[in-house]
Amino acid sequence: MIYFVGAGPGDPDLITVKGARLLAQAQVVVYAGSLVNKELLSRCAPGTKIYNSANMTLQQIIDVMIKAHQAGQEVVRLHTGDPSLYGAIQEQMDELRKADVPFAVIPGVSSFVAAAAAIPHELTLPGVTQTVILTRYKGRTAVPVAESMTGLAAHQATMCIFLSVHLIDQLAKDLLAGGYPLDTPVLVVEKATWPDEQIISGTLDDITARVKQAGITRTAMILVGASFKADYTPSRLYDGNFNHGFREGGQ
Repeated sequence: MIYFVGAGPGDPDLITVKGARLLAQAQVVVYAGSLVNKELLSRCAPGTKIYNSANMTLQQIIDVMIKAHQAGQEVVRLHTGDPSLYGAIQEQMDELRKADVPFAVIPGVSSFVAAAAAIPHELTLPGVTQTVILTRYKGRTAVPVAESMTGLAAHQATMCIFLSVHLIDQLAKDLLAGGYPLDTPVLVVEKATWPDEQIISGTLDDITARVKQAGITRTAMILVGASFKADYTPSRLYDGNFNHGFREGGQ
């Protein structure tokens, strides 16, 4: 079996229990070397064949995994965060399906929730927003026209923006053009959960200068939205006057 495992955002303790168990028992591990914390590889058993996919093509990755499977070995394809987000695993899964090779996906902790925990702050608040938009700014990977940053900004939801800190200047301009006010809070979390984690806070008016002053150019999550400053209505979940299936209200 081939397992696509989410390694988590950086802290090696934030891999799931299941992911850690599979990593420990795999005979072959192919990891995303540019981003996965190499401390995770210490969980591998002695003799495990370990490949760094940063220097490999898609076909080379597929060949390694299929050959290992055909030899009766268990394989872990180790991705950062949760592999369903910007993990480029769809093309790998499609190739395995073509070859009739069984695989499974083990979810992981995404960098956007790690960033929220680092602040720490909720991404959704009653009376402010109940919507979170996960997206990225256009770059070498195109973004559909219907998902332009200005169009998404019009929703005034909390936005978690991946892979875009190097374009923070134009990004901020587009968010303003989309309708966010100048004083909208922005938090940039570089390398969330890593030992050298860095958090920069500001507004759309000054975040570009703050990020450039901090020298942040990659591996950062951008969080934008009114929920990081606004007054909000406390949740009714714990309101003593609110009935739900597990508690009688009005007491």
